[in-house]
Amino acid sequence: PPLFCHADEVGDRSVVSTDRQPARRQFLSRARLMALKTLQDLRQHVQWAIDLEHFTLPPYLCALYSIKAGTNTEATHVILSVFMEEMLHLTLAANLLNAIGGEPKIDTPAIMPTYPAYFPHSDQAFQVPLLKFSPEAIDVFLQIERPAESSGTGQDDVYSTLGEFYTALEAGLIRLCEELGEATVFCGDRSRQITDAMYYGGSGRIVEVYDLASALVALQEIIDQGEGLAHESIWDGDTDMFHPERNEVGHYFRYNQLAQGRRYQEGDTAQSGPTGEAVVVDWDAVYNMKPNPRSADYPEGSAIRVQLDEFNHAYCGALHLLEETFNGSPNLLRVATGAMYGLRELAIGLMQLPTGDGDTTVGPSFEYIAPALRHLAGASSKKITVVPN
Repeated sequence: PPLFCHADEVGDRSVVSTDRQPARRQFLSRARLMALKTLQDLRQHVQWAIDLEHFTLPPYLCALYSIKAGTNTEATHVILSVFMEEMLHLTLAANLLNAIGGEPKIDTPAIMPTYPAYFPHSDQAFQVPLLKFSPEAIDVFLQIERPAESSGTGQDDVYSTLGEFYTALEAGLIRLCEELGEATVFCGDRSRQITDAMYYGGSGRIVEVYDLASALVALQEIIDQGEGLAHESIWDGDTDMFHPERNEVGHYFRYNQLAQGRRYQEGDTAQSGPTGEAVVVDWDAVYNMKPNPRSADYPEGSAIRVQLDEFNHAYCGALHLLEETFNGSPNLLRVATGAMYGLRELAIGLMQLPTGDGDTTVGPSFEYIAPALRHLAGASSKKITVVPN
């Protein structure tokens, strides 16, 4: 199928089109397009995939960290499992970009929007806010992860979902390999790859990308976890990371279990909805986080501003570690992952911190801090991390 994208000079939001079956997220569509012709176009496109995968992390983490300890176990498992798989997708996209000779950009203001925000490179169909765990947050997550209608197809050289976005990447890889030769396309340094032998901890697997076949496996891993196997089943082919005896459903269907208050079971379909055992959700057992926190809402030097800044320093530090991991230091993956998990204590502290309005709490704001202004969380002195081998 033909592959299209915006070049930088066009100036419009960037999208792609393919005549293959659309699937997964419905937020990218209807724009003027031009043919993706070069390897550099392809590299830019894969960087957009990294941008899109990262975009989902702050909203998911806000909902996750707003849940009070000891409550909403099922919801915690759902959000955490999706978050970890989005991290896997980001890693797979970085592997693909490295394989085709690109350089993944993670520690950059371009990857950090001010929420509520439209998806990057989208047609601005809807905004994504930072919300506490709530029916409203789950509605947003369902919009993010929603599969397209099974009868939908690309029209007028546009696409409407992230599944179609990845399908277009697949088509572009195949076509460029045919035109330029596989060795020309996959010209990256293989030592930069994150491998399945490295720590991950979630469902699915890290795929080392070094040729067309491995690239297609990596892309299929992303698509299947988001929308289910073969674009038709609700199941994603993995087992539940918290309940290995269960098969796992795609991201949309996991969130739909929380919305419907019931689990999917064998025989269920997207049309039937979940018909299994009840899922208990307590919407009140959460910190009442004020939507879309911003550090600018609080005076510089105030206790709230200090804690917000501390979190943002730590989050940007984690992004820096991820960028180092993806740009020649793959053994840092465990350290970068640990830094991400280390945000929990700081985030929960903000979830518990009153805003001063007598009703809401602050919550993390996920704002970018330039490296020159950044310090290590929890200390003003420098630290050294020793990584085995």
